[in-house]
Amino acid sequence: MTTPSTADLYRDYVMPTYGRFDLALARGEGTRVWDEAGKAYLDFGAGIAVCSLGHAHPKLAKVLANQASTLIHTSNLYLTRPQGELAKLIAELVGLGGKTFFCNSGAEANEGLYKLARKFGAPTGRHQIITFTNSFHGRTLGGISATGQEKVKMDFAPLVEGFVHVPFNDLAATEAAITSKTVAILLEPVQGEGGINPATPEFLKGVRELCDKHDLLLMFDEVQCGFGRTGDWCAWKTIAPSGVEPDAVSWAKGIASGVPLGAFWAGSRPTASVPLCDLLGPGTHGTTYGGNPLVAAAGLTVLSIIQEEGLLENARELGTHLMSELVAMNLPTIRLVRGVGLMMGIELNDLAGEGLPSMIATKALMAAGLLVIPSGERTIRLLPPLNISMSEADEALAILKDILLAVPLREKIT
Repeated sequence: MTTPSTADLYRDYVMPTYGRFDLALARGEGTRVWDEAGKAYLDFGAGIAVCSLGHAHPKLAKVLANQASTLIHTSNLYLTRPQGELAKLIAELVGLGGKTFFCNSGAEANEGLYKLARKFGAPTGRHQIITFTNSFHGRTLGGISATGQEKVKMDFAPLVEGFVHVPFNDLAATEAAITSKTVAILLEPVQGEGGINPATPEFLKGVRELCDKHDLLLMFDEVQCGFGRTGDWCAWKTIAPSGVEPDAVSWAKGIASGVPLGAFWAGSRPTASVPLCDLLGPGTHGTTYGGNPLVAAAGLTVLSIIQEEGLLENARELGTHLMSELVAMNLPTIRLVRGVGLMMGIELNDLAGEGLPSMIATKALMAAGLLVIPSGERTIRLLPPLNISMSEADEALAILKDILLAVPLREKIT
């Protein structure tokens, strides 16, 4: 009997919910991964901003093995030390006190934010949340309802009521959308799936002022941009180092470098009854796996390694290097380069070939040994591990230059 290939197994047994590339990865180490045929790739996708420490980091692997042989899961009916220590560390890194709820993914973390906002607004009959065009908040029904992209909503009506979308970085439109039903404003300080679009400092400060004026919650989705990716623990601090403090934040992806862990944090803002971080009391929210000893130990280790190895500084330094070199290339295929830290988007002009420019470039780069992430019709994302070296950054730049020079532009029809 012939052993089925990995592609055969996916075709026959895995739901086709992704437009997957014809690439079966077998192992990884550092910033590189290898396919089943043994070909190496420089991984500048990092599991879509997940693998903060790259692949098979020895310290993380050791902690996971030790914790797996000690205690993996107990349920949240009991106390376990790793979860408590991770919550304490997050409060220290955010620098605003508060408390954290642990879950399994970014979509779940955002669901927690929606419930927190509705609980906050219930005494005054408010429930609407303002979000932004080109945002992305997950694939649950709540997440796609919150997301400001029509393509994710198709065929899933009726959506969850209570979300209003306005243009990103448009303070006047945001203020105009506030009504007597508005309870919160939710935004990504750097939009990831929308093509790497950073908020402006003026916008973040203005939104904070609007929230203060109208008694709204300011909630940040830092699922893709948080915990070091922009060169700071919190992306909003990179963009607006002073004058902006959120009421609640969601995280996932890079928090545990590939181990499924999500979280949302709430500050100690007073409410009618208790501080905001205590508003979701017993019986109002829960999770089976969230924050179990295995994932919490992973999160503690990842955040500690980012501190010990100076990876915030590395993200700032190499992000600046990559950005300046990409701009200096001045290639005809590149329309614009955007980004913060190690979160960059290369917006492309129309490329010759079948498919969208983002997919044409992604496939050509993959064939050349560099993995990037497409975003929308014409943007490719660079989201490498936070511990990449200068030589790896330069290697990626060389591949990008060669391929983006070689890919022809689509001829304009006159």
